[in-house]
Amino acid sequence: LKSQVDSDVDGGKQTLNELKVLLIDASTDEDRLIKLTALEYGVLLSVADDDMEAFQRNMAQAKALYHSGLSTNESFKIMGLNLMALLVDAETNLSEFHSELELIYDNEVAMSSPYISFPVMLERRLMVGSYNLASAGEIPDPSYSFFMESLMLTVRDSIARCLESSFRTLSLPAAQDMLGFDTMEELKEYMEELHQDWIVEDGELCFQPPPLGRHASDVPSMKLLTQSLTYATELERIV
Repeated sequence: LKSQVDSDVDGGKQTLNELKVLLIDASTDEDRLIKLTALEYGVLLSVADDDMEAFQRNMAQAKALYHSGLSTNESFKIMGLNLMALLVDAETNLSEFHSELELIYDNEVAMSSPYISFPVMLERRLMVGSYNLASAGEIPDPSYSFFMESLMLTVRDSIARCLESSFRTLSLPAAQDMLGFDTMEELKEYMEELHQDWIVEDGELCFQPPPLGRHASDVPSMKLLTQSLTYATELERIV
């Protein structure tokens, strides 16, 4: 399975399914440890295959074994990937992120592992508005790239909401720069896919008025917008 994560994802998934069948009634510690190892590689295979449903299934089963006291040399990496997945949709999963972190908080070895400390660092910067991630260094494992890219999309959507509330119009080059697109074509594709209500007139991007009932205090400040842009830039450095 280990070799198939990088070279043969489909073959690895087939091998994993066969192992799951063989280990469905695993009862001895040795068999349960083999099952955990298989599930952990299942998590890595699902990341390599961009399959979040499989990721969640394998992760749920692996977590049940973690809670029983089992672990492997890959466990911190897998736990960190779980934290990264929760962080991507922090608005929905923030409480679950903290719940998962509490389970390992007293484990000094786990908390000092770069696999765990990396998502913890990202979460802290998201929450307190300190988006200087230059000191974070590189991601602890290539498998984290998938979630970093997803997190970048989340940040971009947040920036888009800030732009809608902070500006009536914005030049296309400025919008391209603020949203972190390399080309104007990427910006246009983004608009066509997610923001068809944005209007282009005379080289400027015109935003629809904010929903009725929104007050001035609800409009994100320029400081928040600047922080979001800085955060997006630093995320791109890490990816």
